[in-house]
Amino acid sequence: MNYNQLGNTGVLVSELCLGTMTFGGNGYWQAMGTLQQDAVNDIVKTSFDQGINFIDTANVYSFGQSETLLGQSIKTLGLPRHELIIATKVRGRMGEGKNQVGLGRLQIMQQLDDSLKRLQVDHVDLYQIHGFDPITPLEETMRGLEDVVRSGKVRYIGCSNLAAWQVMKANGIADKYGWTKFISTQNYYSIAGRDLENEIVPMVQDQQMAILPWSPLAGGFLSGKYTRDNKPEGDSRRLGFDFPPVDQERAYDIIEVMQAIGAAHGVSVARIALAWVLAKPGVTSVIIGAKNTEQLNDNISATEVSLTTEQLEQLDAVSARPKPYPQWMIARQGNDRLGVFNPTQSAVAK
Repeated sequence: MNYNQLGNTGVLVSELCLGTMTFGGNGYWQAMGTLQQDAVNDIVKTSFDQGINFIDTANVYSFGQSETLLGQSIKTLGLPRHELIIATKVRGRMGEGKNQVGLGRLQIMQQLDDSLKRLQVDHVDLYQIHGFDPITPLEETMRGLEDVVRSGKVRYIGCSNLAAWQVMKANGIADKYGWTKFISTQNYYSIAGRDLENEIVPMVQDQQMAILPWSPLAGGFLSGKYTRDNKPEGDSRRLGFDFPPVDQERAYDIIEVMQAIGAAHGVSVARIALAWVLAKPGVTSVIIGAKNTEQLNDNISATEVSLTTEQLEQLDAVSARPKPYPQWMIARQGNDRLGVFNPTQSAVAK
């Protein structure tokens, strides 16, 4: 297991992060997993024993159950708190009340206190907003996050599912007032979903932030069990909860290439999909979830797969999407600054 710097901080996190969306199974979260305490203990212990020191959860996962199960597992197993980097999130609806959702100061403070109780800890290491709140000014959100950092209940803050301009605006507000900035962004990123590379990846590299990819197996679609000849059916999660969205025909093309590369390495398609994400620039820690220890161990073994330059180029080629505007124009205009001058592709070309 390798360890990477968490953004521009002195904290080191494992290159894989244990995701806990499979813990609990309350309400519509059943589609993700229904692991209860004994199974959760096995998953957490296996992860820790394999070198994973980073665990990610959220208040909204099974409406608090995931945090409760995780907190009890850490206590039951007697894991050393100082060796764990625990992350959770705030934003989602946690009840029917008018103010039981969102990113106002009121919600941030109340939801953090509730999360700490469920986790049975006095602080979290990374507190992340779980999306954008369209009715709360970013100034209020960033001040609320600054308050919980100053209270000692939060060490660092991060964001998830924001556009690049929203991240930059939020950190610009924090910079203006001397408040804590986001050090990480948690986003969907897989070989079947590379939208992140258009704006987020360049922003992260420029700002020295961490990328924490979620759903690197595209909601299980890249697990290896689906092919053109074996499409989702029966009790497949994809039939009950088709998320994140996947262009299935394109994904089958990618899977075919991954099958060949996997065969060359003697490993599963899932390991190849994870190894590809682990190799991408800007990626700090890839979030993996599992419904059993066998699945977890297979995912962890992806850290042992070393893809060749040629194999990475094959995977990049089969999964490539046309660059949107203005990315293609930026690349075109940059040609006369990056090496051989080509007048047909220069900044003055019409």
